Amino acid sequence: ETFSARSGVAEGRVTSRPRTPNDRFVTMARTLPALLLCVLAALVRVASAEVYFEERFDAAWADRWLKSDWHVSDGTAGDFTRTAGKWYGDAEADAGVQTGPDARFYAMSADMGKTFTNENKPLVLQFSAKHEQKLDCGGGYIKLLPSTADVKSFGGDTPYAIMFGPDICGHATRRVHVILANKGDAKPANLLIKDDIRAESDQLTHVYTLIIYPNNSYVVKIDGSEVSAGAIEDRWDFLPPKTIKDPAASKPEDWDDRPVIPDPNDVKPDDWDELNPEFIDDVDAKKPDDWDDEEDGEWHAPTTRNPEYEGPWTQKSIANPAYEGRWEHPTIPNPDYDATGADALYEFDDLRYVGFELWQVKAGTVFDNVLVTDDPAYAERFANETWGATRDAEREMFDAVEKARAENEAEEARKVTDADLEADKRAEPLQTVTNDDDDDDDDDD
Repeated sequence: ETFSARSGVAEGRVTSRPRTPNDRFVTMARTLPALLLCVLAALVRVASAEVYFEERFDAAWADRWLKSDWHVSDGTAGDFTRTAGKWYGDAEADAGVQTGPDARFYAMSADMGKTFTNENKPLVLQFSAKHEQKLDCGGGYIKLLPSTADVKSFGGDTPYAIMFGPDICGHATRRVHVILANKGDAKPANLLIKDDIRAESDQLTHVYTLIIYPNNSYVVKIDGSEVSAGAIEDRWDFLPPKTIKDPAASKPEDWDDRPVIPDPNDVKPDDWDELNPEFIDDVDAKKPDDWDDEEDGEWHAPTTRNPEYEGPWTQKSIANPAYEGRWEHPTIPNPDYDATGADALYEFDDLRYVGFELWQVKAGTVFDNVLVTDDPAYAERFANETWGATRDAEREMFDAVEKARAENEAEEARKVTDADLEADKRAEPLQTVTNDDDDDDDDDD
């Protein structure tokens, strides 16, 4: 602001002497330390972030993954094959591993190189899945395993730390599992998230991201968009509930929770006849003169709706003036609540392997771009640089394939229809000849 000597008040402008090069040097000298601190802080954050596992499934992927012996002996073990699938944005960049053949168990794991813990830092687990086969029943999830896991025999009974990803079976089950191992020897051994997170069920690639923060919160994302988030204590049963229903409280016997009641002023009329049938014989109907009981059977008059039919009488309803609403059971603090370990619900102190352990009735899911890190920002960039870079091209190829498929099916249906019509035409002359022969026989008789 400019200070007016005449009025003694500010006039809304700043006037000063022209700045000299020396002034600019002084300003830079003052601001440079702050800028350096910001840069150093950013570098520290980058340096402290760590990628524990990153798998893009290049041509040498099989050297890094160990196939399990699970179900090999009974012949029901499936395989993972490198492919980009039937539609993709880039044949090489989008190549992942695909399950096959149908109705098999699939299990393999990869060593992350060292055992680590997420103590005091985020844990991010991310991967992509493409159910191009229109998966109708089967899993599409991934697991993190402890260093004690017997990965050579890795299967459904192998203890794990985290299980995350889509699971589909018919229309009833289409959810994203987020299962965390319970602490210590607590039972049950595995805890399923209470949220019902809807899984993507189309035939395109989708990225699933789980972030667990050291403040005991979590976030689940699909294709970069948040679909579930909150406190771990609230969404998993690691701890007893803080409150319970008051065992001493019960619903009062005279509590009226009926929103409507029969109208006491509505009385059935004395002349209401519920016995009148809904349909009666049509008195105006007459037996046709040419009706032959021997050939046509016994004649019965058709029925018509009874004009005097009233049906069962129903008493009207009215709003209950004494309605008290739904009775809510009061709660009290849970005397068995124990918050021991509540600050470390997020923590997993023995993570070593990444693994797929699946059963699929209809195989064909393509998995790709597996990532384990402690940097949510890097996970977001990684998703954008992989899936994000080719998603539009994949959609275009999928639409083209689907259009061609629909056109082929329509053409095949047309051919079948034309063949049926042609067969009918060929059969018509034969039918005509047969009828003529029958007529000639009748004439001879």
